Amino acid sequence: MEDVRLIINLFMALGVAVAGGLIARRFGLPVLVGYVIAGMVIGPNSPGLVADSGQVTLLANLGVAFLMFALGVEFSIRHLLEVRRIALVAAAIQYPLTFALGVATATLLGWSLKASLLVGGVFVISSSIVMIKLLLNRGETTTWHARIAFGLSVIQDLSLVPLLALVPVLGGNSQNILRSMAESLGIAVVVLILVMVLGLKLVPWVLFRVARTGSRELFLLTVVVIALGTSFASHEAGLSFALGAFLAGLIVSESEFATEVLAEIIPLRDLFSTLFFVSLGMLLRPVLFIEHPVEIIVMIIVLVSGKIVIAAAGFLVAAVEVPAAILSALYLAQIGEFSFVLAGVGLDDHLISTDQYGIILTVALASILISPVLPGLMPRLAPVVARLPMLRHRTIAASLHDDDHSGLRRHVIICGYGRVGRTLSDALIRKGLGFVVVDLNPGIIRDLRARGIPAIYGDSGAEAVLERAGIHTARSLAITLPDPIAARATTIHARRLSANVDILTRAQYRDNIDELMAVGATETVQPEFEAGQEFVRYVLRRQGVAARETESLIGRRRAIFYQQRDAESLFQEERP
Repeated sequence: MEDVRLIINLFMALGVAVAGGLIARRFGLPVLVGYVIAGMVIGPNSPGLVADSGQVTLLANLGVAFLMFALGVEFSIRHLLEVRRIALVAAAIQYPLTFALGVATATLLGWSLKASLLVGGVFVISSSIVMIKLLLNRGETTTWHARIAFGLSVIQDLSLVPLLALVPVLGGNSQNILRSMAESLGIAVVVLILVMVLGLKLVPWVLFRVARTGSRELFLLTVVVIALGTSFASHEAGLSFALGAFLAGLIVSESEFATEVLAEIIPLRDLFSTLFFVSLGMLLRPVLFIEHPVEIIVMIIVLVSGKIVIAAAGFLVAAVEVPAAILSALYLAQIGEFSFVLAGVGLDDHLISTDQYGIILTVALASILISPVLPGLMPRLAPVVARLPMLRHRTIAASLHDDDHSGLRRHVIICGYGRVGRTLSDALIRKGLGFVVVDLNPGIIRDLRARGIPAIYGDSGAEAVLERAGIHTARSLAITLPDPIAARATTIHARRLSANVDILTRAQYRDNIDELMAVGATETVQPEFEAGQEFVRYVLRRQGVAARETESLIGRRRAIFYQQRDAESLFQEERP
């Protein structure tokens, strides 16, 4: 008889993921939450169907590799180098303070010193996988706050090497701590150098040769081999599997094949990364909530709130603007998946008991479940932090050290200089119309000013920034930000400052349209819908439909969509 257990486990994991994701969306929750809860349903600690956690975890590791590889392709080495100073300064503050917080919390809860030191190490590492998934869902992977958050996350992942070297010492299994750490770090550094140096020369050469064959299958296979091979080398060197995949992506990002590689890997990324979150849910032991409620609740509260405060403080010391510092910290306020590895080693070396291991996993997974709602706190936290005496002057003045653009008249303010903002600015330049750009990426602002384009570094949701951009005399305000929360906050403040300015706001989802119109938007644009209309226009014209009829059809579709009527009414409206 054929052994189909792997197929059965894959079917079970994906099946419950679909159900969990649909239920989560039904209640307005991120699908990530549904995936984790779905994992609990088929996990060994729940009644009913039980999937093989080992096989699901094995498949989930593929998701980790593809997810991190795809991020590396999008990120590029240049982006990582841009934030190196910020990441190092923030890490110098975040790492020791978060470690001390974990040690103090576990000690106060009655854990031994060795167990408390392990908890400190667990607290330090955030989940780069969860952070990336959240950024993807919110369309923020290329934003400034995403870059600095990931820069700090990379340093945290690298810290796993010395932490793993320390665990045997705490357990009494190592006689020479310095030698053990030096060996681990030495191997890791050598592998990192080999991966980057050889990869930058070898990978583009290999991809070029394979691309010349004209075979998409061979190209995809080559990409997968590069991603998994680099991950394996990283793992064997004592580094994280995910870090190796990210490095492979960075290498590919420097080649001319980055766009095609990304297009090929995205379907695999989305499929297998879902299994990662299902596998996390399978680790949960619900009975621990009953047996150790105080320890779990205290650790969750201290972990989440402490990591937000400490990480934000680190970014602020590194001279990151308040909104970006807070938002980056909110994305890092959970225990990372690599902490499971650290806790597992601690269990094997008898630093912690089985129950303590379960508590650590429960706290980690609870923090991951909380993560999707944290970025929504940004509009409430930023004004509070900005009013702190030590930050008030820097928040208002330091972010606006650029030229004053309040003298502009009947101009356009572009909030966000991504693909949409860049397209709009190019059109305004060609027509000789005045505009000013507002963005939180200092590299973009520097480049724009070098080209003689008026640009302001700052959060467009801050009234002082909008005033500096000349909101009172502007004719139009184009909010191209992909983050729906930031777009809404900017719309509210802009309308409060000016009753006459035309506000065009990007709606990330269809459900955002009514909300944005209610808080002051003159018009809204939903990019995916508008792209669909261009496809409709082109195809109908090529099929011989008259231009007037085509434009009439598109006009009706657009009116129905932005009036928030249901999809069925849209099709009924079009039927003869």
